Amino acid sequence: MSSEPRRYELEEGQMSVEGNELERTLGFIEAMTLGGGTMIGAGIFILPGIAAEAAGPASSVSYAIAGFVALLAALSLSELATGMPIAGGSYHYVNRALGGLFGAVVGWGMWTGLMFASAFYMIGFGQYLVEPIPFLDGRVFIVGLGLVGLVLLLGVNYYGTEESSAFQNVTIGVETAIILVFVAVGVFFIDPGNLEPFAPFGPSGVVSTTGIVFISFLGFEIIATVAGEIKNPSRIIPLSMILSVVLVTILYVLVMLVSTGVIPFESLGDSPIPVSDVAVTYLGPAGVVAIVFAAIIAAISSSNSSILAASRVIYAMGRDGVVTDWFNVSHPQFYTPHRAIAATGGVTALLILVGLEVETIIALLAEAASFSFLVAYSLVHISLVVFRRADPDGYDPSFALPRPLYPAVPVLGVVLSLVVVSQMATVVVVIGSGIVAFGVVWYATYTRGRVVSEGLLSEAIRGKPAEPFRVVVPVANPQTQRGLLRLAAASAHANEDRGTPELVAVNVTPVAHPSPFQNVEADRFEHQRELLESAHDIAAEMDVTLRTRTVVAPDVGEAILDVLEEEEADEAILGWDGTLERDGHVFGATVDPVVRNASCDLSLVTLRNETIGTPVALIAPGHNAPVVAHQAVEFATVDGTVPTLLNVQSPRGKSDSDAEARGRSVVVDAAEAAGLDPGEYDVQVVVADDIGRAIVEATSQYDTVCVGLSERTEGSRIPFGTVTERVVHDVPGNVALIRGS
Repeated sequence: MSSEPRRYELEEGQMSVEGNELERTLGFIEAMTLGGGTMIGAGIFILPGIAAEAAGPASSVSYAIAGFVALLAALSLSELATGMPIAGGSYHYVNRALGGLFGAVVGWGMWTGLMFASAFYMIGFGQYLVEPIPFLDGRVFIVGLGLVGLVLLLGVNYYGTEESSAFQNVTIGVETAIILVFVAVGVFFIDPGNLEPFAPFGPSGVVSTTGIVFISFLGFEIIATVAGEIKNPSRIIPLSMILSVVLVTILYVLVMLVSTGVIPFESLGDSPIPVSDVAVTYLGPAGVVAIVFAAIIAAISSSNSSILAASRVIYAMGRDGVVTDWFNVSHPQFYTPHRAIAATGGVTALLILVGLEVETIIALLAEAASFSFLVAYSLVHISLVVFRRADPDGYDPSFALPRPLYPAVPVLGVVLSLVVVSQMATVVVVIGSGIVAFGVVWYATYTRGRVVSEGLLSEAIRGKPAEPFRVVVPVANPQTQRGLLRLAAASAHANEDRGTPELVAVNVTPVAHPSPFQNVEADRFEHQRELLESAHDIAAEMDVTLRTRTVVAPDVGEAILDVLEEEEADEAILGWDGTLERDGHVFGATVDPVVRNASCDLSLVTLRNETIGTPVALIAPGHNAPVVAHQAVEFATVDGTVPTLLNVQSPRGKSDSDAEARGRSVVVDAAEAAGLDPGEYDVQVVVADDIGRAIVEATSQYDTVCVGLSERTEGSRIPFGTVTERVVHDVPGNVALIRGS
């Protein structure tokens, strides 16, 4: 295992894992196992009977259509995942592209859809246990065993997601091998007469069945969810996603051809354990035992995956403000989202109990889950178009759909998804539409105003915006963030001629060993959310565009540097407590690397007063002088004042009448280099023998002092000087240490 540090990022309030900082340990085989292995789940053992009953032998075509719809979604997700190789999947992409309203719809849809799927798998688990055992009979036993299995899986997830992930991997290889044997042997026992008529219920039966079996293809998105851990993501993500869907589709088509070719579809439709009934005809009792075993572990594996994903969705919704933050809590011992798991388990249990009264519960649950994800994938396709149109910073997919696949894939994906949805049973459409409507109402009555993300839809409609002048502001302290954001907004507005003003507020939470499998430090995420929501309010007051980023990283300074580089920042404004020389650092372990290595203009600010007031800039010959002068003018706009550019001269003898002229010349040269007009500043020249004392006395009359960082000879490699040190220690007002790029 690599020991490289990991960094997990939340952008626009969304929890995710930043791709270029994750430890990438998953290769092609691992990605295929995650995607394809999860798709070869309980659906392949439970649904053939229902599919055959609804479409006859043409149910194999239903699987082919469902696979094609899934392939279109996989293509769109491949571009999005390589453009943002971070954790989150569809929920993150839709929320980022379309904003909080659609994020709420997809969030509720995915959570309920995954619970529908989990209940479906657990009832199938009960069926395959009950049917082969003579003394067990009836739906009570099926539902009861489903509930027992659910409780066990909830315990596994409650104890730890790493444990549940390891448990998941063990089951996939066994069930895949058994189903491959089922197909390889079964093709020799197909009776062509059983395949006639091939489509007894016509095209409508084929399309309506597609909606039922689409649940079998939900696993491929897991590859996008763990994109931040995949080696060579530009190649492996699209290859594994697309190949897993294609191979699983072929396998499902073969399973249906074997099943309906070995047993007449009428008989197959009457069986609650259809694959087992097919296997007994040519594999005998041993084959039945193997199929039952595979079906049971497939149901457990698929349900476990759904519970794991569903609890993560509601946990993330709690973190993002879509639902109450009560769900956004980690267990103090196991570091799992125990409340989210409990809520997911409770609702899933109720869905399983519905099976006591609803005879067609299996088909209903499968179709309801499919509805939710077809709607979600439709919005994923739209999100791809939005990202292409808006072209936000940081979106640089290494796999991009070429023409004519773009825009054909997202357009066709939306159309086919809606066609499949339109052919679903009325009760399913009502249930699914009700969930969508609930998401809209929930957003309007609860979420709106709590969610930070605004999405990219408006930018996509307008087209790509003008290049911004971007100021990055790390925020951590609620007491100073208003002052820092006011300074940043002033700087951004003062540079409107260089680009559209934009602020990026970033909060970094230090965590020694962040993990994508454990929900660590949930209380800190709540602090981050509150901090960045407040930042949005402040930015609105100042009429400036604000984006927010939150990062979990072992090294705060390195994380800030990474953000500055990724954002291509023009300027950075950092808060600082004014303490010098501690533990071998000049400004501190966090700030020193930023001051030393940031490639943009940088202001290190200690705020001692609530107001910025009238700034004074200490101007001395050097490359930083124009930057200091310009920054003082920018800061002065906060309170509408005129800054003073100050130079202190040491007299050259008792009658040095030229000292003041020399000082004024230094100030004017710096102002001209900064592009300032004479009316934008005042000039003050002080002539004194003790320069340090004169500087302190002169600057103490102002509210904010701007000082350039000069080279220090003690070998610290941090631009710093004796005069700067005296200003920091002795001046009572705000102090901004300025360093040019």
